[in-house]
Amino acid sequence: MLDVEGLHTIYYAAGEEVPAVRGIDLQLRAGSAMALVGESGSGKSTAALSIMRLIKRPVGDVVKGAIRLDGRDLMKLDGGDMRKVLRHEIGYVPQDPTTALDPLYTVRTQIAEAHPGGSRRDVDRDVVALLERLGVLDARQRLKSYPHEFSGGMRQRVAIAIALAKEPRLLIADEPTTALDVTTQVAILRLLDELRRERDLALLFVTHDLAVARLVCQDLAVMYGGLVVESGPIGEVMAAPRHPYTRALLDADSGHAEPLSRLRAIPGQPPPLTDLPPGCPFAPRCPLAEAACNDAIPRVDQYGEVKVRCIKADVAVAA
Repeated sequence: MLDVEGLHTIYYAAGEEVPAVRGIDLQLRAGSAMALVGESGSGKSTAALSIMRLIKRPVGDVVKGAIRLDGRDLMKLDGGDMRKVLRHEIGYVPQDPTTALDPLYTVRTQIAEAHPGGSRRDVDRDVVALLERLGVLDARQRLKSYPHEFSGGMRQRVAIAIALAKEPRLLIADEPTTALDVTTQVAILRLLDELRRERDLALLFVTHDLAVARLVCQDLAVMYGGLVVESGPIGEVMAAPRHPYTRALLDADSGHAEPLSRLRAIPGQPPPLTDLPPGCPFAPRCPLAEAACNDAIPRVDQYGEVKVRCIKADVAVAA
């Protein structure tokens, strides 16, 4: 349903063009969920915003690529048609619910605005039912509340309700459970998974947490330095990661570690967007790097259903 091909996005800083997403490809089927994983600064949130064409001048620009939703290229739509797509077909859960909600309007008003429509009674019934499924107690009484009257976790639930109220075909969620405690995280993730199956919803889930990715997603795309360095079925990628960065993420993840084993931190820091290396962006931190890794960005090779951007992919499996 979603086909992203060769997507390039830049930011403007001090009069220069800073590359943030550098030619990524993503394919997401209806009724399936894909996790977009990577460290902060890897480009995953920028990729999500780019798909919705929400990065605009003077901040930045989506400069190249195709974004097809049900075969329709969103890059070719004018502003009015794109707003209709965002209004009816794509739901978005932002990372920070504090800035996502308007402090001047009640919770009911903000959720109802995203609702497809109907009588006030029908809309209120649907809004209350959605809030109750998201774990908001006394949902009907809370309709007249304002965002500041909710805790951070409750505001996150309201943000999710706004995204789901429009009954979208594609839901893009950027770290939607960050503000929630562990128990509530699991409940929300299970609810999103239920709604995905009930509504045949396509879910693009942006996260740095591999445990979260395993819980709700069937496919995985690992980003680093503005590139997708490995992608494929989540079970296959996690069982035998072919890119050294994917392996490093798994080694640093407590949910994937062997009992009583020591977690291994990834040495160094991700490269700044203003100073990306000419070759593989992970090369300065990679234990398998050789001179050729610094010459050019590696091509994408395919191993069954897994795609990898690494000249040492076979070695990485055995490492």
